[in-house]
Amino acid sequence: MKAETRPAEIRIVIADDHPVFRKGLRQIIETDPRLKVVGEAEDGEAALERLRETRPEVVILDVGMPDKDGLEVARAIRAQRLQVEIIFLTMYRDEHLFNAALDLGVKGYLLKDSAVTEVIAGIKAVSGGQNYISPPLSTYLINRGRRSATLVEQQPGLEDLTPAERRVLKLIAEYKTSKEIADELCLSARTVEHHRANICEKLDLKGSHALLKFAAQHQSQL
Repeated sequence: MKAETRPAEIRIVIADDHPVFRKGLRQIIETDPRLKVVGEAEDGEAALERLRETRPEVVILDVGMPDKDGLEVARAIRAQRLQVEIIFLTMYRDEHLFNAALDLGVKGYLLKDSAVTEVIAGIKAVSGGQNYISPPLSTYLINRGRRSATLVEQQPGLEDLTPAERRVLKLIAEYKTSKEIADELCLSARTVEHHRANICEKLDLKGSHALLKFAAQHQSQL
């Protein structure tokens, strides 16, 4: 008889500056035998330390932490190439913040008042490469999709961009230099410049600052 394969453990770090909330969230998470909290942090700097120490699959970040807030930690995670999926926790229904998080590659976005009932589903979704958004925020996701579709209508050349060119365009929208983009994507500076030239040609952008202006204006739609 073939032995049953046990599902892989999902390791998690929780970063929130309210210890009572952290404790409650940890207790809820660990009711599932597949989930294991391997670290906690009360501020952004400590969160990055825990991530480097424990290398978890998922980190749950409070948006409003001291030292470094959730967005700053997410940027640092990308810059340091830490292989971890991010879930944001927030008390606020702020569409601008929501879009900024998704632009940074955040896959989970939970409202704090519903986190207790949604956090396990959220962890399992993002660890499997899917997105998980609190249902009350689904309108933001719909709005984002509509804006993206409208942009493609206005700029049909976007559909001609290769995946590599898309990644470069998104990083340009974050005001990254060609050197910074090359470092992040493990490319040569010459390759990045080649991608930039191709993007400008496909989008019919002319002028030294046209690409940066386009990317910055449409960051949340790219």
